[in-house]
Amino acid sequence: MRTVYRVLAGLIAVEVMLQASFIVYGDAGMGKYVEDGGVIDKAGMEAAFEGGDAPFSEFIAFMLHGMNGMMVIPLLALLLLVSSFFAKVPGGSKWGGIVLGLVVLQVTLGLLGHSFPIIGALHGINALVLFSSAAWTFYRSRRLVGDATGASDVPRERVIA
Repeated sequence: MRTVYRVLAGLIAVEVMLQASFIVYGDAGMGKYVEDGGVIDKAGMEAAFEGGDAPFSEFIAFMLHGMNGMMVIPLLALLLLVSSFFAKVPGGSKWGGIVLGLVVLQVTLGLLGHSFPIIGALHGINALVLFSSAAWTFYRSRRLVGDATGASDVPRERVIA
């Protein structure tokens, strides 16, 4: 179960990296579209999100960012917390809870950012904190390995060879 915990923590960190790449790809595509004379308006964006024609090819990145952030990452974070109760990683439940809490905050900031653009800055900052926490959770669980005698709960730096 420790491996499941470790993999989930690593997947969350990777998913946050993908989130950053999706949103920048979409923004860059939108910028290029406008630079080439395209016009972005509310009706066109809403139509594209509802399954109509996308105004530019990189628009898919906005949809991926939304689906990934609203469904995939929260599910992974919830599974991380559940697995933490069985993984026997010291402090694992605490870090699983921290990651889940940061994901909930991230989703909230992302939704509020549509109404209050300044919150977008907090959304970006929290993404860095979330990535760091997930990476630290992965790293902590990875350091816990067993030696030849089967002392699997002993941190690597304390194992005497």
